[in-house]
Amino acid sequence: MKKYIFILLLSFQSLLAQVQFEARVSKTTLGLNERLRIDFAMNVDGDNFMQPSFDGFRVIAGPSQQVSQSWINGKSSFEKIYSYFLVPNQKGSLVIKQAAIEYNGQIYKTSPIKINVTDAVAQERDPNDPQQPSADNNLYLVAEISKTNPYVNEPITVVYKLYFSYNIGITNWRELDKPKYNDFWSQNIDIKQLVAEEGTYKGEKYRYVVLRKTVLYPQKSGKLEIEPLALDIDVQLPTNRRSMFGQVVVTDGHKRVSAGSKTIRVKALPEANKPEDFSGAVGKFDFKVVPSKTSLKNGESLDLLVSVSGTGNMKLFTLPKPVVPNALEMYDPVHDEKVNTTLAGMNGKISDSYTIVPQYKGNYAIKPLSFSYFDIGSNSYKTITAPEIMVNVLDGPMPAAANAASTANLDKNQIAAAEQFKYIALKTDLKPINQKDFYGSKFFYALLLLPFLLLPIIIVAKKKKEAIDGDVTGNRIKRNNKLAKKYLSEAKKQLNNKEAFYIALEKAMHNFLKAKLHIETSEMSKDNIQELLLSQNAKPESVQNFINLTENCEFARYAPASSATIQDDFDKAVVIISELEKQLKA
Repeated sequence: MKKYIFILLLSFQSLLAQVQFEARVSKTTLGLNERLRIDFAMNVDGDNFMQPSFDGFRVIAGPSQQVSQSWINGKSSFEKIYSYFLVPNQKGSLVIKQAAIEYNGQIYKTSPIKINVTDAVAQERDPNDPQQPSADNNLYLVAEISKTNPYVNEPITVVYKLYFSYNIGITNWRELDKPKYNDFWSQNIDIKQLVAEEGTYKGEKYRYVVLRKTVLYPQKSGKLEIEPLALDIDVQLPTNRRSMFGQVVVTDGHKRVSAGSKTIRVKALPEANKPEDFSGAVGKFDFKVVPSKTSLKNGESLDLLVSVSGTGNMKLFTLPKPVVPNALEMYDPVHDEKVNTTLAGMNGKISDSYTIVPQYKGNYAIKPLSFSYFDIGSNSYKTITAPEIMVNVLDGPMPAAANAASTANLDKNQIAAAEQFKYIALKTDLKPINQKDFYGSKFFYALLLLPFLLLPIIIVAKKKKEAIDGDVTGNRIKRNNKLAKKYLSEAKKQLNNKEAFYIALEKAMHNFLKAKLHIETSEMSKDNIQELLLSQNAKPESVQNFINLTENCEFARYAPASSATIQDDFDKAVVIISELEKQLKA
């Protein structure tokens, strides 16, 4: 009887017990290279345990199950735990969602847990991790910095090496966190193949592979931080067990390593003795300014090459710009870079090529050009100055100032001559002694009858003028013909002035079209002109030559052209207009 009462009380106690189901974690903030242990604990024997999805984490061990039950002072306690070991796949705020169990037909869930994942940190031994102990002290990721206190724009290198002992193997690795080089100009050096080499780390012999090489140029002074590289590595770890053949049994494991953040203290370039034209070049350089020629004929051009070669921050400064006289027209440069980047930094050559076209005859000086840089070897500024370049233009039009001076001198000489002989009368006013009277002379009667003779002519001329004024189309044709001849004559006068010549020639051809085709400027499209000319019996080759010459006028105004080319274009225009005029009349 007592036995049944005891069982009844025990059952009643279990019914009154409150079901507890919760998730517990080893830490709520961890580094990207650390592990997290999470336990799902319940105080009842729940069924149908449903684990969460663990978004943002990777499960490296689990679930493992533990059950414990005890009696203390007549009270029973029960606990059932599902345990997992997780590693984060990313930084940030991650959430482990709810797990669930079923008990007595009811569903119970844990509360979500927020985990903050930070940058990789220096690791301590985790006694709860069953795989870590054999990888400790056998695997290191090291960032080797060539210099930690450079000048601004002085190159430094970062080489990432993975050291591992002889008794473990590496099967794969993944980047968890890429290094960030804020306030640095950076370029990675390609590594074609990973090769294991032997080396020493902390006084011990290891094998190592070089994973990444990067060249950095700090862009500002002060304390700059290089964020760490973190890796998730699959390793083969030895165990204490041996096979039947005496070989050590290995097991697969994971290890997360980080190179740690690095601090670079960058020195500012000295202000003392800094040249005014300094544009940020740091290194060892040679500077040259080379013209393709110094003697030119009218219509020719020269190329001026401004180049810097050597070792330094080649891509991070600008080349000086030449200053030329107004009589030399200089076009925008063509930039060229032939630069290699190695662990020693950038080296090679950069250049700007300027095309210069002279406008007038004469001798012109291109001022000396200088280039300044900071020499790391001597910790001082250096300036290289290229010599002055003289450009001799052998022929072509004279500058307006020279023409004005010549005209002024000529006028001055004429005035001086006039002043010298002003007291001598150069003109006479002689009158004959015997003069005839105007009244009654033939000239008198001619003037008297002239108005009556001119009256019919004036009437006829007036009617003819009215008829002409009424012919709007005919007047337009005549006006266009007259303008075509006028501009063609103007083009002939401007053979030595390229731009004025092509403007006049283009107007002459347009007005010729208006006169012959009876069209306006708005109708002067290429297709319309071609169709109208062909419809009026013009030959196709003449039409095509006319269109080509019209297009060339616009292009030639802005491109270099010799006097021979201008004369040739004028001759072509005369021939083409003559041919079309004959063909259109026929």
